[in-house]
Amino acid sequence: MPAKTIKVDSAAEAYLTVLKDRGVDYLFGNAGTDFPSIIEGLSKSLTGEGSAPTPVTVPHENLGVAMAHGYFVSTGRMAAVMVHVNVGTANAICGVMNAARENVPILMTSGRTPLTEEGFDGSRSLYIHWGQEMFDQASTLREMVKWDYELRNGKQIETIVDRAVTVAMTEPRGPVYLSLPREVLAEKPGDFTYQSPTRRVPARAAAADPNALDEAAEILAAAENPLIITSSMGQNRAAVPALESLAERFALPVITYRPRYVNIASDHPMHMGYEPGAYLPEVDAVLTIDCDVPWIPSLHKLNPDANVIQLGSDPLYENYPVRGFPCDLGIRGSSATALPQLEEAMAVREASGKARIDARRSRIADIKGEQAAANQARIDKISSGAAAMDNAWVAHCLAQVKEEDDILVSESQLALANMSLRKPGTFFGTSPSGGLGWGLGAGLGVKLGQQDKRVFCVVGDGSYMFGNPTPAHFVSAAYDLPVLTVIMNNKMWGSVRKATLGLYPEGAASSANQAPLTYLDPAPEYHKIVEASDGYGEEVKQPEDLPAALERGLKAVDVDKRTAVINVNTTYDDAAAKADAVR
Repeated sequence: MPAKTIKVDSAAEAYLTVLKDRGVDYLFGNAGTDFPSIIEGLSKSLTGEGSAPTPVTVPHENLGVAMAHGYFVSTGRMAAVMVHVNVGTANAICGVMNAARENVPILMTSGRTPLTEEGFDGSRSLYIHWGQEMFDQASTLREMVKWDYELRNGKQIETIVDRAVTVAMTEPRGPVYLSLPREVLAEKPGDFTYQSPTRRVPARAAAADPNALDEAAEILAAAENPLIITSSMGQNRAAVPALESLAERFALPVITYRPRYVNIASDHPMHMGYEPGAYLPEVDAVLTIDCDVPWIPSLHKLNPDANVIQLGSDPLYENYPVRGFPCDLGIRGSSATALPQLEEAMAVREASGKARIDARRSRIADIKGEQAAANQARIDKISSGAAAMDNAWVAHCLAQVKEEDDILVSESQLALANMSLRKPGTFFGTSPSGGLGWGLGAGLGVKLGQQDKRVFCVVGDGSYMFGNPTPAHFVSAAYDLPVLTVIMNNKMWGSVRKATLGLYPEGAASSANQAPLTYLDPAPEYHKIVEASDGYGEEVKQPEDLPAALERGLKAVDVDKRTAVINVNTTYDDAAAKADAVR
């Protein structure tokens, strides 16, 4: 195989060269005293001496990991993150948890405080180099990564980088962690030889068992009331048209429960919305596709006689300690290849089930008509002044300005039923880990990966604060990544309020003016934070003012190339929250 030999002044230069050669285009960095050799190597690459990923300075670790997360889901290309020893690793863990639960590959790296007190290039030279050492630095995040290692010698670089990349990119994907001691990075190898292209590549996704797919086809074809539920299938965009074809042909209704991607076009005739609870008591067959939590057992009651099929690259979510959903048939395999095979298997049974399919198609059309009428009634109520501005109104107004190719990133309770989300790769939602602060960084990462696309980022007020807005807006300005951010500001942690009302619907918290640890009032003027980074900010208090405010925000983004923040004062409906909690 072809080999390349280059002259390098440090092991760090060799490391950066291999990263770039293996397709890692960006290194999101929050630097510390462990970085000198990395910074020197990056500096040389910027002058044309050597090769390295493009460095992006990110002044908070969680933001950097979220950017790498957003970059991958928008491009399919893994990025690297480097943080400062143990303290930077600790700050990054929330983002790593989000990536792990969403099967997002990230090369998560950190420096390691110098191993030696003296005698080597890179030995300890600062007071903090003693206090930052740990017996096992990787233990802080080991449960959330697929693989971890500490680089021990510069001669290992090619092998270790290849190991990290291939493990991260093999299904089910996920983050990996590599710590880099300062002395090792400062080694002077002189000549460095590596293979290019590499002979170490990720394993291909497994194909589903044809016999299992035939069994699934038999179950679904015989069902009167089948239901498909998915959340994350659309990470593989090739699976979306496959699901749309299967669902349309056999009138299989699809619920996208807590979606993180466009899994099926929102206006597809078989897309039945975002909540499965009302349908579960009557279903006789359920197919979950790449869906970690298809329903909430304490709230949603499944027909006990229903057959449940779970399909995905990790259908049982083996890293979840407790997950007790029924699984009468589990099928491991890529949904993108399994679904066309499932359609073929069902095709041989199509004629005998035509009457059932036709009747089901008619019922689903009626249900979708009722859903559309209910959604419109909610909007009409707000536009007439009979109800206050809520997340449905925000979604409705966004839908008026969002074009089909625009990308929406949401870390919020945005009412997706009032949005048009049709194309794969145009919607990204927050990880089921729920580590707040993902949205702002993910939006920037998506924009970095799709610089020709318009990006909307919708967050709650709590999520905005957790998202480190000052560093986020700094990165946006420094790297020309204008994003339109909409804050749904209800002056509280709505999910916490909803959970409390669900458990204590008539309790003291339900009647308190402001229940403890829930409210974020008085609210800061969030829209002014972006102005410190030359962005555009505006507050919206009345529903009729939101459309024009969004247009002004888009002008700032599209014409002026500035990030815009629209701070929308929304209401919180306790009655609706109680209803949701028991639905």
